Amino acid sequence: MTLVDTRTPEPKRFISGATGDWEIVIGMEVHAQVTSNSKLFSGASTTFGAEPNENVSLVDAAMPGMLPVINEWCVRQAIRTGLGLKAQINLKSVFDRKNYFYPDLPQGYQISQFKQPIVGEGTMIISVGPDRQGEFEDIEIGIERLHLEQDAGKSLHDQNPTMSYVDLNRSGVALMEIVSKPDMRSSDEAKAYLTKLRTIVRYLGTCDGNMDEGSMRADVNVSVRKPGGEFGTRCEIKNVNSIRFVGQAIEYEARRQVAILEDGGSIDQETRLFDPVKGETRSMRSKEEAHDYRYFPDPDLLPLEFEQAYVDELRADLPELPDDKKARLVSELGLSVYDASILVTEKAIADYYEAVANGRDGKLSANWVINDLLGQLNKAGKGIEESPVSPAQLGAVIDLIKEGTISGKIAKDLFEIVWNEGGDPRELVESRGMKQVTDTGAIEKAVDDVIAANPDKVEQAKVKPSLAGWFVGQVMKSTGGKANPQVLSDLVKAKLGIVE
Repeated sequence: MTLVDTRTPEPKRFISGATGDWEIVIGMEVHAQVTSNSKLFSGASTTFGAEPNENVSLVDAAMPGMLPVINEWCVRQAIRTGLGLKAQINLKSVFDRKNYFYPDLPQGYQISQFKQPIVGEGTMIISVGPDRQGEFEDIEIGIERLHLEQDAGKSLHDQNPTMSYVDLNRSGVALMEIVSKPDMRSSDEAKAYLTKLRTIVRYLGTCDGNMDEGSMRADVNVSVRKPGGEFGTRCEIKNVNSIRFVGQAIEYEARRQVAILEDGGSIDQETRLFDPVKGETRSMRSKEEAHDYRYFPDPDLLPLEFEQAYVDELRADLPELPDDKKARLVSELGLSVYDASILVTEKAIADYYEAVANGRDGKLSANWVINDLLGQLNKAGKGIEESPVSPAQLGAVIDLIKEGTISGKIAKDLFEIVWNEGGDPRELVESRGMKQVTDTGAIEKAVDDVIAANPDKVEQAKVKPSLAGWFVGQVMKSTGGKANPQVLSDLVKAKLGIVE
């Protein structure tokens, strides 16, 4: 990674030490498994959860005489990801052999890309916040490169008390290694970057982003320095498999380094692991440099070349990406940046929202999706795909409100019924007598009853007009929330003689 400082020091990002302020410098290498039915250089399956060594071809096992054959689908997926990152697509790239020994690396080397990757420099805009004023800060993070490489297998150390076993199901699976520039200055920025990257590849369908299944893993490079000074010695925290753990690992590692430097020590460049149970990083091995891997072009694979027309065809077929979708929701549907940001975090949520908002009030639809649906899903520990309320059902609830058939309060009750029992909202309103009372005479009688029963409150309301809200609440309670709120409010004010 070429270390170039592109950020001006920002005091609000500094961490305090005994000798003054320090600045964290963070870069990230994310390994994203390519969404593909077969591996990068063989036809073996990539199905998750298969029995050990079930998805292994002779190529994956590095049997003598077996030669790799490039999977074009994986190439397409890498190019589409590069386009989604607004990065340079290199029409010629080269596969190299990266030589190192792991028991679960059958060939004794990894086929990767080094000097000539398939994707060059790009950019990503992340949003950090909100701050105390509710504002978000947009920050540009540079992408250094994206290259294709094959994954190694997996060593299993808990199957036998005296031996380790090797599962080669992942051996040869296609990975995109996405390398950022060292442009992040806080754990919040790093989490926002990884979140945004996962969102983009999910929109593109190039990686499922399931970190718990190992299909996205982050190697986090952390160093500290005095604000604006030279880059410090970095440590790499290897294979972090959750966005929350990335934040915790950075916070711990930065303070560990500050403590060493303030004690007069120096930082060893090394690879470390994060222990989520203890909340700390620990040394794994000294950090290798590029020359340690003895890279050279793989003699079994020709340079990968394609025409610009091939790239243009893929670009034309890209879906609407999160930033563009967010801008459209703000400009066309009148949403706040905050609401639009929530709705585009997952493509499935955005699709759900747009189905609800189709032909309806965009802001009202956003409120129901964000506050009611997502709130309920979060409580239940469910994803949007598991929602028991369909877009059509939620849309019907909103239609009933806009028509004046039900009040907002009744709508909340109706939503709960649909969530728990299902059913057509319109039929439920009819069958359960949930229609809003719009008959002025009936509402007036209820108002008169409450006023007659509370003469002391009536006198107080003449002095303090805001007490009209209390009367509205009492009538709502007596009518089971069915009184039309606007009609009720107007009647209460008229009866109490409150003039606005």
